[in-house]
Amino acid sequence: MKKVLVLLSAFMILQGCKVSYTFNGANIDYNQIKTINIVDFQNQALLVYPPLAQVFNERMKDVFVQNTKLTLSDVNPDWEIEGEIVRYDLTPLSVKEDAYASETRLTMAVRYRFRNNKTSEEKEGEISAYRDFSANLGLDAVQDDLIQQLTKEIVDQIFNAIASDWSK
Repeated sequence: MKKVLVLLSAFMILQGCKVSYTFNGANIDYNQIKTINIVDFQNQALLVYPPLAQVFNERMKDVFVQNTKLTLSDVNPDWEIEGEIVRYDLTPLSVKEDAYASETRLTMAVRYRFRNNKTSEEKEGEISAYRDFSANLGLDAVQDDLIQQLTKEIVDQIFNAIASDWSK
């Protein structure tokens, strides 16, 4: 009987305790910040791959909506993010003795500007990422997969730069 009472007491105590963690790194005062406007990033890179801007813009919106309580709005938003894709290019790597590259690097860079309309805080920056692939494959064979990877990395870095404050 004592064991049952002890277990019941422990269960009731544990039910009253709640531990909550968030792993996305967002540090947002939702009492003050409720809306966000993410203006579509235009592709201004010299090499243009038409689906790139759409993939990037969808990822940006998805990450902020899924990892925060913010609502997308273009009417007096609390936060605004805008920018452009400024680099999307190929660089030959690992040149072999026959003067052909055995690997190629695809690099993407994005310039962003952030404005917090509640506090007048502004941030801007440029973030880049790259992936290497076998030159034997050709860009057409790997491009869709690589832009998914590059977009994910860059958007995650933008999210951390804007929504995270690791100093607190």
